[in-house]
Amino acid sequence: MRMPRMLAALFAVLIAASNGPSEAASPEPVVVFAAASLTDALTEVGKAFTRETDIPIKMSFAASSTLARQIESGASADVFFPADEDWMDYLERKGLLAAGSRRDVLANRLVLIAPADSMARVRISSGSSLLAALGKSRVATGDPDSVPAGKYAKAALMSLGVWERVEPRIVRAENVRSALAFVARGAAPFGIVYLTDAAIEKNVKVLDTFPEDSHPPIRYPVALTTRAGPNAQRFVQYVSTETAAGIFEKYGFALVRQ
Repeated sequence: MRMPRMLAALFAVLIAASNGPSEAASPEPVVVFAAASLTDALTEVGKAFTRETDIPIKMSFAASSTLARQIESGASADVFFPADEDWMDYLERKGLLAAGSRRDVLANRLVLIAPADSMARVRISSGSSLLAALGKSRVATGDPDSVPAGKYAKAALMSLGVWERVEPRIVRAENVRSALAFVARGAAPFGIVYLTDAAIEKNVKVLDTFPEDSHPPIRYPVALTTRAGPNAQRFVQYVSTETAAGIFEKYGFALVRQ
């Protein structure tokens, strides 16, 4: 009677020994909260990082404003990678970022788009030329009150002196990818998005690029949150490597040299 019990106990020990080390060796995923416009490029960067390090990455993409507020409310993010400086400043003022971990990584351009089959022709040489091209049409962009792309769009339209005329026709999307989708589906005849977003959507075309001096520089900073560990720090360092730079440039982002 004792032998079966001894065998059962030995069997249980062997199972625990075989399962224990492999489970302990699996690192927790690094949770990255990033701007919607980074979806394609950063997903590829994350896969490259995991191949090289065996550290898994869990991505959450949305409007920078949404992500910042989620982090403020206690969301378990290790890395914040927004599409403007303002929301990074917001979390920094709240004391939710690791001191000294913040730096600018990427730059982008702001463009006017239309559905791929549109016959519209636009040159943003002046506010009047832009108004003439838009007519009374709706223009999709991120919500100018919170979404970085919309804030840049508002700044550009104000610089050109046409914001008050265009504002009533703005389609306020929850993030820049939603604005892109409105135009791609033909739900809006025009949109203001980032150059990198337009480049990945075959159902839209770029009509013209807004002058760089018509809006603040489009910058993507990255930083660790106060809960981040060593693996998150490795990922933040990785986004500035040559491998990551090649991926970002493939998707149309410009690099910010430190």
